[in-house]
Amino acid sequence: MLCRLGRRHSHGRGQARHQRLERSGTESATARVLIVTADIGAGHDLPAKLLAASLEDRGAEAVVVDGLAAGGRAVTALVRSGTETVLHRLPWLFETQYWLISTFAPTRRLAQHLGVWLAGRGLRRLIAGVRPDVIVSTYPGTTEVLGRLRGSGCIDVPLVSAITDLAALRYWAHPAMALHLIIHAESAEEVAGIIGRHNGIRHVRGLVRPQFERPLSRTEARMALGLPERAPVVLVSGGGWGIGDVEAAAGEVLRVADAVAVCLCGNNDALRRGLEARGDERLRPLGFTERMPEWMAAADVLVHSTAGLTVLEAQLCGTHAVSFGWGIAHVRVNNRAYRRFGLAHVAASRAELGDLLPRLLAQERPRSLDYSALPAAADAVLELAGR
Repeated sequence: MLCRLGRRHSHGRGQARHQRLERSGTESATARVLIVTADIGAGHDLPAKLLAASLEDRGAEAVVVDGLAAGGRAVTALVRSGTETVLHRLPWLFETQYWLISTFAPTRRLAQHLGVWLAGRGLRRLIAGVRPDVIVSTYPGTTEVLGRLRGSGCIDVPLVSAITDLAALRYWAHPAMALHLIIHAESAEEVAGIIGRHNGIRHVRGLVRPQFERPLSRTEARMALGLPERAPVVLVSGGGWGIGDVEAAAGEVLRVADAVAVCLCGNNDALRRGLEARGDERLRPLGFTERMPEWMAAADVLVHSTAGLTVLEAQLCGTHAVSFGWGIAHVRVNNRAYRRFGLAHVAASRAELGDLLPRLLAQERPRSLDYSALPAAADAVLELAGR
């Protein structure tokens, strides 16, 4: 069924194989890597951008493409636009959708087949045009489709999944992937359970900004950002789309004497304007920022709604991390894993957050992860490419 969707491209596997052999005579020192991402917040685009830069630093050619756009207008409208609307206005519907596509087996299988039917042809066309040696996916939706295409023989390019969540990895991992790159060592067991093997799983660095490998001290970061040197500073983040109960989190921070609440609102301008209207000098609302390493290093505590890469960034800076304000769907599953592994705190209510903040602000958290000792994600990808 999968290959029949694009029967007119049935020569694609042989043609791609021939084209790679043809290129090998003149471009043997250069690997071409296709990185497929998705414009869903910043948690997929940023790792794709960073990986591409690292690959190019090593002499490889990296092509970054939005997999939703490559899948076609219907995919973009259904996934990208639909997700943003649901997250902001109908979070209960997102919870239902997650259960249907990830937990309930009949609808999960239907969703997997539907994904290939909608996006498979566009992705195969993309691959035929780029002619990569390796494909890396930073978005679980495209990982699932690419894995199924590879498993059915519709594409023959080695696949890599770059996993930036801790848990709830059903769509992040696929048996047809040659390599799974993880940012938390604790994710390895879940990935192995999904793919049925322990090989092909690598704990790597390089999917967060390189400044996090050697973060500034609290004092240095606060001087750079104009923050008070000794006041408690809490970074409140709603992710790239500014979702979750950022306003409630900020309110609890301001209940702590002298505390400063720096609220990262992403592209949610309405949220930023609402916080600015409070006129509180201890409340600093920001839109999208490129200075995340400095803000994280400056903060004593991170309160985050959507977890993901930001929790690792907090860990690297020695900043306490609290998940609060949006514990539904995959975030709820990740919250259980954060508690189980002790990587972050979870506040299920505003009252819990209010009780937790003073305790965390009273104690330092050591920078315990030797991140720089990990292999680079770019090197792992190039090893797969045979370069």
